[in-house]
Amino acid sequence: MLNISINPLNKTVPLIGFKSTEKVFHQRHYKHFNRFLTGSAIFVFIVLFLPWTQNIRGKGYLTTLKPDQRPQTIQSPIPGRIEKWYVQEGDYVQKGDTILFISEIKNEYFDPNLVERTGQQIKSKTMALESYGSKVKALNNQIGALGNERKLKLEQAKNKLMQSRLKVQSDSMDLEAAKTNITIAERQYVRVEQLQKEGLKAVTDVEEKRLKWQETQAKLISQENLLLASKNEILNAEMEINRLQAEFTDKISKAQSEMYTAQSSRFDSEAQVTKLENEYTNYEMRNDMYYIRAPQSGYINKALKGGIGETFKEGERLVGIMPADYDMAVETFVEPLDLPLVHIGEDVRIQFDGWPVIVFSGWPNISYGTYGGKVIAIETFISENGKYRVLLAPDPLDHPWPSALRVGSGANTIALLEDVPIWYELWRQLNGFPPNYYQPEKDTAKATK
Repeated sequence: MLNISINPLNKTVPLIGFKSTEKVFHQRHYKHFNRFLTGSAIFVFIVLFLPWTQNIRGKGYLTTLKPDQRPQTIQSPIPGRIEKWYVQEGDYVQKGDTILFISEIKNEYFDPNLVERTGQQIKSKTMALESYGSKVKALNNQIGALGNERKLKLEQAKNKLMQSRLKVQSDSMDLEAAKTNITIAERQYVRVEQLQKEGLKAVTDVEEKRLKWQETQAKLISQENLLLASKNEILNAEMEINRLQAEFTDKISKAQSEMYTAQSSRFDSEAQVTKLENEYTNYEMRNDMYYIRAPQSGYINKALKGGIGETFKEGERLVGIMPADYDMAVETFVEPLDLPLVHIGEDVRIQFDGWPVIVFSGWPNISYGTYGGKVIAIETFISENGKYRVLLAPDPLDHPWPSALRVGSGANTIALLEDVPIWYELWRQLNGFPPNYYQPEKDTAKATK
């Protein structure tokens, strides 16, 4: 009763005579109760000064330490249709083992002899390439022969031109001699004719000198004709040189044009051969992709595409595989407020789902069922859940993690921070202050670059 009334109940109602009243209001019970309260107060006061480890709690799940050890899906780089399965869910496969066989769904790859026929095309184009090479070589030889012939013909024409020029010089000298002869003959004729008029020479002598004078005149005219013919030969020789140069230039240009055409065809054939070889290699690799193989040793988790005859696109997931050998790790998440308190190399206590545990978050030494971990990586960008991801590895100085753990199971983490008195931690919790900001003393706690 609250005794709110101004009339005390114990004064108006007699309480003496009841067994319960005698037990409660006995003086010796006050003494024991006071001792209990005093002892409890002293105990609580002492407990307030006990050390308490500040911590950050988080939730995460088991993963693997290395990215290539995590569960993955197997995709096909080409579209196709499922034809045959060689495994079933739960089977263990070695690296390179065939998981399933697929077939083509694109009409340009339906030909079963596509690789062989592409190889035949490569052989045909290679022979055409060799033929063009031989043609280029023959044309080069032809061009060389035409060049040599032109050189010889031009030398011959130049020699003829030189001969014509020498002949012109000879005819010029003969012409000058003829002019001199006609002058001499004319003088002799005039002299004889004068002597004949004086009666010193006979008429026959005059006629003889006249005949000789006329012969020298005819010889002069003939010599002039020869000189003109020699000069004409010079012109003909020069024209012959020009004709030879034009003729052989035309022949060599035509042969060079044919050679360039053959070289162009050769380069085009070489490009086609290279393209066909590329297609041949692609077809061979594509045929090899019809067999979907295990990228590493592990267990088949789940067939994401089932049945026979089901089609799929390139890059579509077909089956999931879990590597057989992996190193366990824990992926946990912390609040942005607590992120500056987490450093590389810090100790973390981990509670795995399915393992009984008694946790004293502030007294990790007396916690039971928790396992040690070390911070090895801290994400620098916030995750989709609004927290930062932290990766934990097993602590080599602590007892090993259970061997029955599986990737994906849950885990609760407790990151251990500074040691403070319990009263300080209670005061911090009541005021909603964050844990103490501190830096680890060890250099090993720094993030590796």
